[in-house]
Amino acid sequence: MDWVIEARDLTKIYKMGEIEVQALRGVSFNIKRGEALSIMGPSGSGKSTMMNTLGCLDKPTSGEYILDGESVGEMNDDQLASVRNRKVGFVFQSFNLLSRLTALGNVELPLRYAGLTEGRRERAQAALEAVGLKDRMTHRPYELSGGQQQRVAVARAIVNNPAMIMADEPTGNLDSKVGKEIVDLLLSLNQERGTTLIIVTHDPYIAEQTQRIIRLRDGEIDSSAEEDKGRKK
Repeated sequence: MDWVIEARDLTKIYKMGEIEVQALRGVSFNIKRGEALSIMGPSGSGKSTMMNTLGCLDKPTSGEYILDGESVGEMNDDQLASVRNRKVGFVFQSFNLLSRLTALGNVELPLRYAGLTEGRRERAQAALEAVGLKDRMTHRPYELSGGQQQRVAVARAIVNNPAMIMADEPTGNLDSKVGKEIVDLLLSLNQERGTTLIIVTHDPYIAEQTQRIIRLRDGEIDSSAEEDKGRKK
């Protein structure tokens, strides 16, 4: 089986003075290359910690995490940053665009961080065209609607051809109609490009569109909840 993610007994403990908070409690699962999956759970269930761990924004306290064939659990911060830039595309609720840059400039950023110079602009333009923003490349974020800003964020997430896209509540700042368009866009990119898609969400409608749901409760996977459901390839 071709796994893009292999997680084995992941734990994450945060220390707050003398108090230890166990955010993840021995979580294990695999995610297939090209899969579309949702992570759900109530507040405090460990969703954000899971996203930060899978996205190489943080390291587990213990356990093994293999991303696209690379074991990342023991990497230092510089190594994590390199893996993050090469293998993970992020889409956040608040878009996280730089206001001083155009849409094109924002999408070029991951390529700049990767040290790419040749063909950088062409790749960024192609990514914006793929999300339907061919006519908005020179616009700055304040000149774009919320849905258009999120499309720029999606273009930025795919420009490096990452192993996976991680979308954290990607429709949280959008109305229902535009939110559905963004979800449809992410799912179509997943199908067309074969890029693994992980959506962290509290919205059952979004989760039902993906192939599988991982439900977290108190830092553990809720094994009593049905996982395989929704859209089938």
